[in-house]
Amino acid sequence: MSAFEYRNKKLHAENVNLQELAETYGTPCYVYSKATIEKNYRAFEDALRKWSSRICYAVKANSNLAILNLLAKLGSGFDIVSIGELERVIRAGGDVSKVVFSGVAKRSDEIRRALIMGVDCFNIESIAELTRLDAITREMDVQANVSLRVNPDVDANTHPYIATGLKENKFGVDINLALDIYQQIEQCSHMQAVGVDCHIGSQLLDLSPFQTSFEKVFALVDQLASIGIVLQHVDLGGGLGIRYQNDDHPPSAAQYVEILAPFMEGRNIQVFIEPGRSIVGDAGILLTRVEHIKETRDKNFALVDAAMNDFMRPSLYSAWHDITPIEQTANSSTTYDVVGPVCETGDFLGKQRPLAIQEGSLLAVHAAGAYGSVMSSNYNTRLRAPEILVDGEEAHLIRMRETFDQLMANEIIPES
Repeated sequence: MSAFEYRNKKLHAENVNLQELAETYGTPCYVYSKATIEKNYRAFEDALRKWSSRICYAVKANSNLAILNLLAKLGSGFDIVSIGELERVIRAGGDVSKVVFSGVAKRSDEIRRALIMGVDCFNIESIAELTRLDAITREMDVQANVSLRVNPDVDANTHPYIATGLKENKFGVDINLALDIYQQIEQCSHMQAVGVDCHIGSQLLDLSPFQTSFEKVFALVDQLASIGIVLQHVDLGGGLGIRYQNDDHPPSAAQYVEILAPFMEGRNIQVFIEPGRSIVGDAGILLTRVEHIKETRDKNFALVDAAMNDFMRPSLYSAWHDITPIEQTANSSTTYDVVGPVCETGDFLGKQRPLAIQEGSLLAVHAAGAYGSVMSSNYNTRLRAPEILVDGEEAHLIRMRETFDQLMANEIIPES
């Protein structure tokens, strides 16, 4: 059951009327359902209950402090890809000892800060990174837990921009070289290999790529054990998809775990997973208002106040998101391209959408909780949108709309 449903022909988020929210906070704005985030997190928690496990929420999906705080209270760990994301986890009350640090190009200052703060594990993605981490840990005289991210060359059957497990991708190391690299780690005085990490891509609707990936990763775990390198955890990444279109049928957390179960049989090893989109994606919508209707001989446009700077996914990935009016009417629909005010032809939220709307109508762009606000920018000197977290009948402002003073505060005109 979705948290976003019509009541008396008005779309609600849980028990809050979205038209009233739009009038209070303006548009564009993001609205999230607390209940949906909790439900999605607990689905993974329940599915993994039979084993020692850790859910490390992928902070990059939605890094608002209130969202991170909610997940921290649920007991989540966190997967970070920058020191900025670590600072967010800390300020949101997250447990640093449950943080894994991923990312292909960690700077030396980021590594030092993460070591000082005590992150649980570094997911190493290259020999160069291993060499840097080795030097820094010896210089600081601190120990670091490491996990090697392996690239299994598995086609995730997803958009090429979010496929991460093919040999031509920048992520991880060739799984066929992993045995030698683990032996190199064994020679490092200030590092301990505690795990193996693998993430093959995002928005997977088919479980078969996971199956292939698991086969390769657990075979490596057994190879390592045969030479005396016994790992404490296997980090299987994220990637489980969500429903964007009606014909999308994403597997559930329980179905994902069914694929995993045979590989865990008889093993004494902890499982880490790194879900992001599958926890927050369907928990959010973007509210936008129709400013103008533009009808031409060839096409009709709904010109709205949200743009590609507010929501990048349609422009970046040609991603499809359902778009619905906030108020249901008996009027007949017209087919529109829903486009924003940014000076780019690529500025669109959806194309060829049948909508019964007029100037001033409010629209909801659905499944916008992941990679929405977090990817927004100030292109065309547009202010970032506010974010609201709905909890039952209450609506909490969790990010204020940016001001022009805030936007330009760090810019300096040199004296002539």
